[in-house]
Amino acid sequence: MHYGIIKQTITMKKLVKVLSVFVMVLSVSSMLAQDKNNQWQITMGVSAIDFHPVGTDASDNATGGLFSEYFNFDENWNTPNTPVNTISLTRYGNESFSYGFRASLNKISKLGDERAIISPKVLGSFDAVVTYNLPGEINVMGLTIDPFLEGGTGYTWFGKERSQTLNGGYGVNIPVSEKVSIKVGSSYKHAFNDMQDLKAHFQHNIGVALNFGGKDSDRDGVYDQYDDCPSQPGLPAFNGCPDNDGDGVVNSKDACPDVAGLIEFGGCPDSDGDGIPDTQDACVNEAGSSEMNGCPDSDGDGVANNVDACSSVAGPAANNGCPWPDSDGDGVLDKDDKCPNTAGVSSNNGCPEPTKEIMERLNAVGAMIPFQLNRAELGAEVKGLLGEVLGIMNNYSKTSFMIEGHTDSSGPKSFNQKLSELRAMSVKEYLVENGITSSRLSTVGYGEDKPMVSNSTRQGRIKNRRVEFKVIPASSN
Repeated sequence: MHYGIIKQTITMKKLVKVLSVFVMVLSVSSMLAQDKNNQWQITMGVSAIDFHPVGTDASDNATGGLFSEYFNFDENWNTPNTPVNTISLTRYGNESFSYGFRASLNKISKLGDERAIISPKVLGSFDAVVTYNLPGEINVMGLTIDPFLEGGTGYTWFGKERSQTLNGGYGVNIPVSEKVSIKVGSSYKHAFNDMQDLKAHFQHNIGVALNFGGKDSDRDGVYDQYDDCPSQPGLPAFNGCPDNDGDGVVNSKDACPDVAGLIEFGGCPDSDGDGIPDTQDACVNEAGSSEMNGCPDSDGDGVANNVDACSSVAGPAANNGCPWPDSDGDGVLDKDDKCPNTAGVSSNNGCPEPTKEIMERLNAVGAMIPFQLNRAELGAEVKGLLGEVLGIMNNYSKTSFMIEGHTDSSGPKSFNQKLSELRAMSVKEYLVENGITSSRLSTVGYGEDKPMVSNSTRQGRIKNRRVEFKVIPASSN
């Protein structure tokens, strides 16, 4: 009989050692594996030891069997007198399993049998733990509760006694937030060494668990290991990448990342709803067709409105969509072009305007007209100078001109104003007498208000007695 007990004890010791190695291997392998968010968990709390409801025979526990007086806190539980006496560290393995270690330190004075009360002795334990999360959740009074089972092995010291233990238990996890939860559990710990006081017992634990280890560099709620854009705040739907315009197309795939658009157009808008994205639409605010690059063709002549000079009247493309030609190609149709065979400008009804250089020459001639002091008449020398002006105006027969008269500051201002008007009129009369149509010429006097140079010298005053020429746009006629 004694030999059988010894053999059984040796066999159980071997089993404990095998389980210990198994737990250690699983723990190390899980640390090397890829893990979920906040894969580490540390739990700190309190534990209580109960020797009573362990189901031993009457010689060890005459008061009951397994789970007897399980909740008899006052008489059987060895409760701590410190706020924290147990701590555990676990690592996530997968959705079902996690692995880790637990260390506890308790003071024992209640053994739960006929030797119920003893002098307080320290009981310390260090355990390897495997936790299995049961599938499903339990809802109690609005709280979500995750049940779990745990098992493992460890080593326990009780005064001068010590023993390996085989452990099994159950508990619940009550999540408070993504990183914080409350854990409540109870484990049966079987001690194999034949000791006087260190027997099988229950260890009850309650603590606050803190999950940590997840890194979220951009603080967008998506951990770096799952974040395709770890340095840019983004959205979980896009694996942590941003969608600046909120159109449902992630920036990296959005051809228009700052303007809300449509998925079928790569995130670009279609403002006029014609099925052509704005980036390819020549008329973004007018519905059109793909044949016309997104523009309408109001007159149906095959020339899009944006390049049709006559969008309401059909015409060939060769005439820019107009039924009338533009013979000189200046953009003014022949029907509106006063110079249909000479390229000009639209502001001059399709006729050419004098160039800047020609206008500078006209004004140079006007500045050379030697008006006498306080006089507006033109002499023979003046008429010779104006011959060049006549030639220029005849070359630009469709252009209208403004003749501006100016004086120096000699004499009263009102007199000078009238004198400048008379000087401009004298030049106009000469040009009309020599063949320039009167309707092409207008006059204005500025008196002494616009000197070309200072009036402080005689030569300056002579230069300020002048006329200047300006082109009058056709639209102003």
